[in-house]
Amino acid sequence: MTPHPSKDKHTAFQQLPIVDISLLSSADLSERKKVAEQLGKAASEVGFLYITGHGISADIINRLKDKTREYFLQPLDTKMTDYIGNSINHSGYVPEGEEQPDAESTMVDNKEAYDVNCDFLAETGRRPMLGPNQWSELAGFKEDIKAYYDEAIALSHRLFKGFALALGLAEDTFESIVTSPPSQLRLIHYPYNEISPENRPGIGAHTDYECFTILLPTAPGLEVLNGAGDWIDVPLVDGAFVINIGDMLEILSNGNFVATAHRVRKVAEERYSFPLFCACDYDTVISPLPELIDPDKPNSYSPLACGDHLYAQTIQSFAYLKKQLAAGEIQLPEGSKSLSSFGYKAKESNT
Repeated sequence: MTPHPSKDKHTAFQQLPIVDISLLSSADLSERKKVAEQLGKAASEVGFLYITGHGISADIINRLKDKTREYFLQPLDTKMTDYIGNSINHSGYVPEGEEQPDAESTMVDNKEAYDVNCDFLAETGRRPMLGPNQWSELAGFKEDIKAYYDEAIALSHRLFKGFALALGLAEDTFESIVTSPPSQLRLIHYPYNEISPENRPGIGAHTDYECFTILLPTAPGLEVLNGAGDWIDVPLVDGAFVINIGDMLEILSNGNFVATAHRVRKVAEERYSFPLFCACDYDTVISPLPELIDPDKPNSYSPLACGDHLYAQTIQSFAYLKKQLAAGEIQLPEGSKSLSSFGYKAKESNT
């Protein structure tokens, strides 16, 4: 991939900016634009930020956390009845060792997860990453998790509008391509290893595949790669979500926004993490928006099929899909990119 135009703007930041997005709901366009300007600065210079004023209630968040803890306390045999390999839309329980997003590492991530997708029930328009969710039978699980999913999706629509304004575009630019996206919520559990808590990564270095991620963590552990090639800690900020730019928004913005590499390196206590990966509709072809291309900033990206990109990256990351690929049961979409094809990489090993 040609180095993207925003390379020189990616700074040697030491902490993430904080943006209060409450005025994205203002009836005054000038107030919404002020918030968008802050979003755009963070997205171009850092690729990561905190947001406050998001409007999701503490009750919804606490129900999500409580039900997730209850789920992961179950015996492994019980959780494996929800194994993600049994689903048709890549939803369900992900045991430790199932996923390996860092193609250069042989170390197993110290985590387990449960993945929830857009509960797409229509038979027409079925795609590899779209379909009915596999829901756990744990009492209240679907109700509590879906309540948070719906609120976070609504938040994502406000952020899409804010990012559009930040790019100098019409506020509804992204509206037509985020109608039924394969946006995935992950419930991630990082157990605390009392014997050697720092010898195994929670999750290896990677960029996110989608447009952006809305992350709710319960403990420190996240690290972000800055423009100097250094890993920066991301501490908890009370009441805030962490937002990071993904591959697809980097392309759509023609490199004005940057997908920044990150990892969970040190788990010094039990940790839960709830990322919602916000994508475009499955058949959307991702390429730089025409309004953002000019002689001073030419197109540096090849077109990317949204759903095919997600599917290809997922196939290359999950053991059950790798087995299906090796057996000839599935195929990588044409033109698939390798893992971690976007964003900044460390200049040297920081292990």
